[in-house]
Amino acid sequence: MKSLAEIYSHLPDAPSEKTLERVDYEARHWSSPIKGPLKPGTEEHKKAVAQMFRDTFNPYKPSVIDWPELDPETLHRITSLPIWDIAVQTEGKARLRMAAYAAMIDDPDMKDALSRNAWEENRHKEVLTKLVEAYKIPMAPEPPYVEPKDTEWAYLVTGFSECVDSFFAFGLFALAERAGLFPPELIETFEPVMQEECRHILLFANWLAWHRATMPFWKRPWFEARVIGVWIFLAYERMGLARSIDESGEEHTQDNNFTVTGAKDMTNMDVNVPDLMQLCLDENDRRFAGYDPRLLRPTTTPAIARAIIKGAKTWTCLRSKLCPAKSAA
Repeated sequence: MKSLAEIYSHLPDAPSEKTLERVDYEARHWSSPIKGPLKPGTEEHKKAVAQMFRDTFNPYKPSVIDWPELDPETLHRITSLPIWDIAVQTEGKARLRMAAYAAMIDDPDMKDALSRNAWEENRHKEVLTKLVEAYKIPMAPEPPYVEPKDTEWAYLVTGFSECVDSFFAFGLFALAERAGLFPPELIETFEPVMQEECRHILLFANWLAWHRATMPFWKRPWFEARVIGVWIFLAYERMGLARSIDESGEEHTQDNNFTVTGAKDMTNMDVNVPDLMQLCLDENDRRFAGYDPRLLRPTTTPAIARAIIKGAKTWTCLRSKLCPAKSAA
């Protein structure tokens, strides 16, 4: 049996030689040749999910990324973002959790897909590590990465967390691009990583549906209780700040909820919450648009965003009726 480090540090096969343009297109567009519906729990659905993840692989190499030189203002803006310790450590834990769960799966197709997912999480950590090194961002020492005791729980926490964070990150990334506060070269460098996150949560959503459909019915209540527990845990986790101490004794305060609250750090424009939610929804739809529509998409976070937008519109309407003079002013 492979060690977890072997799972997340070695691809099952070598990537094919393709032009960058073709790779980029294929990483964003994929349809299954299988005819008919792809119902979760069926062999057709499972094989389509695994094939999607193999076919949309992007073979970029973090070790050869040419990090653009930044002007002092942009460099300060990037290095002062309260995310770097958490970002690096999150990817370090994610690669281990994905690998641990892949190791316990018997189905060869899902095992292959999740093993590749673990490898890509490790690559994300490499990208962030290279960025931190390139721009000399001060970091607290990384904690030891320990194999999870409860593998399923750890995998669910990582999967649902990525669904939440990626949804808002799509919007923040678009916001940063539109604001022009970050150089186009840096935006372009991180674009494959953002699309890769889209693939990851596409895989997770379809794994979740497959897992539910194939588990014995008597296990389903406990599993659903765990899913609810994960959402409660994530809500609690995102209410606080993480603090760590670097080697010089300096405290680092990291925002666990940056993907939701970080709009002010990504743009010099005033963006209200409903508009940010709509941007996240639009970007979410855009990034998923190229993949086979028969594959499931994450639904919970987009549904929350739509509820926030609807609630804001309802409140505005009520306020205009209750206080017409003030609203007109």
